Amino acid sequence: MAAPSFSPKLLKGGLVLVDPETAAVRRIITLQYNPDSLTRTLQPQGFGGETGDRSQALRLKGPPIETIKVEAEIDATDQLELADGTATQVGLHPQLAALELVIYPQSAQLQQNNALASSGTLEIIPTESSLCLFIWSKNRILPVRLTEFSVTEEAFDQALNPIRAKVSLGMRVLNVNDLGFGHKGGSLFMTYLKLKEQLASQRPGGTLSALGIGEIP
Repeated sequence: MAAPSFSPKLLKGGLVLVDPETAAVRRIITLQYNPDSLTRTLQPQGFGGETGDRSQALRLKGPPIETIKVEAEIDATDQLELADGTATQVGLHPQLAALELVIYPQSAQLQQNNALASSGTLEIIPTESSLCLFIWSKNRILPVRLTEFSVTEEAFDQALNPIRAKVSLGMRVLNVNDLGFGHKGGSLFMTYLKLKEQLASQRPGGTLSALGIGEIP
C-alpha cells in the first residue's frame, strides 16, 4: 500500500462567474498552472491634486483604483500523452473558449437584441452580465472586470489545434463606487477591505527610534 502523502494541497487561482443578484455560481474557471507572479497597481483617489484646494489635500474620495495583471500558461501535453479524447480532437480550444467567453455577451442576447431592433424597439438595454470574481486564496475574492486579454498560442497539433498557450489577463477591481453597497460585488469588496484592515492590524507597529528620530518636530 502506498504511503500517505503529507504534502499540502496546492490551491489554484481562477475566475468564478456568479449571478449578480442571487450569487449562484454559473461557471468556475481554474488556472491549470498558477502564475509565478501577480502584478497589482493601486491608484489613490484623492481630492487635493485634482482641485488644488488645500483643504482637500488629505481627503480620499473613495477606494483606490486597483488593477491586477497575471500571465497564465496552458498546456495540453499531459492530456495528449494520456490520449484524452477532447485534447486529441480540439486541443486547448475548450480552455481558451471558457476564458474568452467571460468578455463575450451570450449569442442568445445578441439575437434577441437584433430581433428587438428589427421590430422597431428604440431603446435596447443590454442584459447584465455575470459578476466575475478573481479568486487568489480565501484572502482575495475580488469582483473584477476584465480590461485586457491577450493569447499567445505557441504550439499546434497536426490539425492546427493549439496545444500550448500563454494567456495575459488584465483586471480592474470593482469597488463600492462602481457597484454600490447593495450589489453582491460591492458586498464582496467590503469583505475584502475589512480583511485587509484585519491583516494590517496584525503587523507589529514601528517606532520613531527605528527611523532615527525621537519625536515628530
